[in-house]
Amino acid sequence: MAAEVTAQQLIAQHRPTLDLALETIRTRAYWSPHPEHPKAYGENGSLDMAAGKAAFDALLGTRLDLGQPGTDDWVGGEVSPYGVELGVQYPHADLDVLLPAMKAGQKAWRDAGAELRAMVCLEILRRIGDRTMEFAQAVMHTSGQAFMMAFQAGGPHAQDRGMEAVAYAYVEQARTPDTAEWTKPQGKRDPLALTKAFTPVPRGIGLVIGCNTFPTWNGYPGLFASLATGNAVLVKPHPRAVLPLALTVQVARDVLAEAGFDPNLVALAAERDGEGIAKTLATRPEIRIIDYTGSTAFGDWLEANAGQAQVFTEKAGVNTVLVESTDDYRGMLANLAFSLSLYSGQMCTTPQNLLIPRDGIRTDQGPKSYDEVTADLARAVDGLLGDDARANALLGAIVNPDVKARLEAAAGLGEVALASREITNPDFPDAVVRTPVIVKLDGAKPGDEAVYTSECFGPVSFAVAVDSAADAVELLRHSVREKGAMTVGAYTTDPEFEEAVTEVCLDESAQLSLNLTGGVYVNQTAAFSDFHGSGGNPAANAALCDGAFVANRFRVVEVRRPA
Repeated sequence: MAAEVTAQQLIAQHRPTLDLALETIRTRAYWSPHPEHPKAYGENGSLDMAAGKAAFDALLGTRLDLGQPGTDDWVGGEVSPYGVELGVQYPHADLDVLLPAMKAGQKAWRDAGAELRAMVCLEILRRIGDRTMEFAQAVMHTSGQAFMMAFQAGGPHAQDRGMEAVAYAYVEQARTPDTAEWTKPQGKRDPLALTKAFTPVPRGIGLVIGCNTFPTWNGYPGLFASLATGNAVLVKPHPRAVLPLALTVQVARDVLAEAGFDPNLVALAAERDGEGIAKTLATRPEIRIIDYTGSTAFGDWLEANAGQAQVFTEKAGVNTVLVESTDDYRGMLANLAFSLSLYSGQMCTTPQNLLIPRDGIRTDQGPKSYDEVTADLARAVDGLLGDDARANALLGAIVNPDVKARLEAAAGLGEVALASREITNPDFPDAVVRTPVIVKLDGAKPGDEAVYTSECFGPVSFAVAVDSAADAVELLRHSVREKGAMTVGAYTTDPEFEEAVTEVCLDESAQLSLNLTGGVYVNQTAAFSDFHGSGGNPAANAALCDGAFVANRFRVVEVRRPA
């Protein structure tokens, strides 16, 4: 059994990191304590790439016993999008046993205070960071991300988002002092004097409903926001992406126990094939917070039916890029080609609709017609993905049959500007790898409107011809208001058009990126600086991460007595 760690040791080790995180969310500058280059791993006891792969391989076909109460069965069945059968078995829980056990540890966790809770959370993240290469393999083989993306997004970037949530949680709890002396003058009489104590108290058990595509990146903010604010956390992974979150729960339980807390403050709820326990869990009275990433339909159901809980959802939207003009045509095409291709478009931030005036755009290479822009973008994607090795490294694998079906159906929705092609992955011949499809649609045609105003998750984009730049702005407004958007992009050299797009995004609460032509892409955000989603349009009711994301996970209870 590992040696216990004291509060003083945790504070000494992690307080400087927390202070840096607190400063960075204030300045919004670049900072990350988690290296995003593989060569940085293998130092200070962390696993290098080979050791991480070996650790992952050792998990295959094993039973991951977390030692949590109420285990009544063992479940599994994950198959990698790359064709590997994971064969890992996880504990299936009797909720009537597990949930009371989780609540039992909350008093001591509440009484520990905001600072110590933050330190424990940072220690959990540190130990996850030491196993980043192992987690990268787990993310790769459950999400279908290519290795480098699984390493970066599933490792350091996910850890950054978790730490960001801890920092915001600490700020909101520390906003109110622990105690206060209150004196009210009474004129000639003795003043009224009270001593007041203020305690952040948890709401109850937080439920994290994981997603298939980004199990750690999307899972860590809610997990650590709830845990840092004093709540127990039950993690319900997506059935096809259990391993990364099960390993997270394992690490969290180990750290909690070593720090002298009940390990049942964090537990796993894996499910049998087809069991569908998310609805059952979401309406249990013990569940007081829910974090969800996934389809709009189930997100809407949670918001409507989980009335006993604070519900934080990231659902889906129709992400849009407006192309009005550019002073770097080549850079614009290269940037868009990468954005459309990364992880086969299986990101909630990937652009879907490209709104292009049918009369064309102004560029540094002269006027370009709508047809020329779409043809040049198709060539840019083809050029980017022309080498199969590079294509595999960018695209990863199609995560599930539904995405493949949408991709194959897209060619029948309009004129194909870029056809999707099949790519073989020599390391994983069973992987389904496809390049993106770009379909041309007429923005004034009712049949086409029904297509591009609906989300088509995956490597599918629509080049929508609009009558004018002004029409593009109004279409953007309607789209964000009705369907939501996680991201909006625009290319323009016209200050008036830029102002018009900005006003729409401010009115409709959509995050905007302007004139990206270099190494920053519309579908990527940086923790501590960028807000992922806004919480202000139908795509999501919360932002990762801001004060609102953490503040309602706890309440402040006051005890006052005569001084």
